[in-house]
Amino acid sequence: MNNPQLNKNGELHHLLTTEGLPAPIIRHILDRAAIFVNSAEGNEIRKVPLLQGKSVFNIFFESSTRTRTTFEIAAKRLSADVVNLSIGSSSTSKGETLLDTVGNLCAMHADMFVVRHAQSGAAHFIAKYVAPEIHVINAGDGRHAHPTQALLDMFTIRHYKKEFHNLRVAIVGDILHSRVARSQIHALTTLGVPEVRVIAPKTLLPTMVEKLGVQVYHDMRQGLRDVDVVMMLRLQNERMTGALLPSAQEYFKYYGLTQKKLALAKGDAIVMHPGPMNRGVEIDSSVADGANSVILPQVTFGIAVRMAVMSMLAGAK
Repeated sequence: MNNPQLNKNGELHHLLTTEGLPAPIIRHILDRAAIFVNSAEGNEIRKVPLLQGKSVFNIFFESSTRTRTTFEIAAKRLSADVVNLSIGSSSTSKGETLLDTVGNLCAMHADMFVVRHAQSGAAHFIAKYVAPEIHVINAGDGRHAHPTQALLDMFTIRHYKKEFHNLRVAIVGDILHSRVARSQIHALTTLGVPEVRVIAPKTLLPTMVEKLGVQVYHDMRQGLRDVDVVMMLRLQNERMTGALLPSAQEYFKYYGLTQKKLALAKGDAIVMHPGPMNRGVEIDSSVADGANSVILPQVTFGIAVRMAVMSMLAGAK
């Protein structure tokens, strides 16, 4: 089956999901991102002209601050012209279809779309209908995928741990509603991580999650034992229907990351979180701000990874 993300030469044409994304492509993205990080002075990544004359449209049908801002910064660091579409005041709020909106933006000579949408598959749908010279990046679609978040997480892990083949990685929290978790699992297994654990109450796990190649734990203390990487997830209350949890306090008692629970992991384990964090619900402040936390570097690395993806899509060498 043809991969809709790759062109006929096997090069990246769209970035829609980490599922089925070849390991060499992922490594190429990480390697290119490392170049942008190495060119950084402090936390400032130098501006380069790789996308000069190109137009990048950020189309966010779902609210976001961190993702939209880092995509905007990344595009501007590449010297692209950036257009942020305000969905609240756009034609879609007046009944225009998604494809009509995209068609009108294509007529404005867009080169690249960064799309976030509440419906799973929206980015794939857009990629199917845009002109061949236009590229689509999925910035999160429903519960399905968030590939650039997973890629920046992979970059962070490689930055601190160097290799993937000898790691134990635990993903903790709301796996059921998390597009980030799905993308992380696909990327981790593709890159050869031998042991990926998911830790969550039964109500927050997808059915047959084991088929993704993970080990399931319901006891956080057992699941964290001797892991190298702890990836915490946000409780996505806005996606929950019904009473999946007794209370936030009860959740923190059993699945919140504290110093005591973290002590069960390896001493040099890194703690990650895609944000936004709910302190005192998923993670204690002493851990979020502690020596093992790499949560803020994740944000900086996210700019470099998104620069790498956009420059590859635009054919920059």
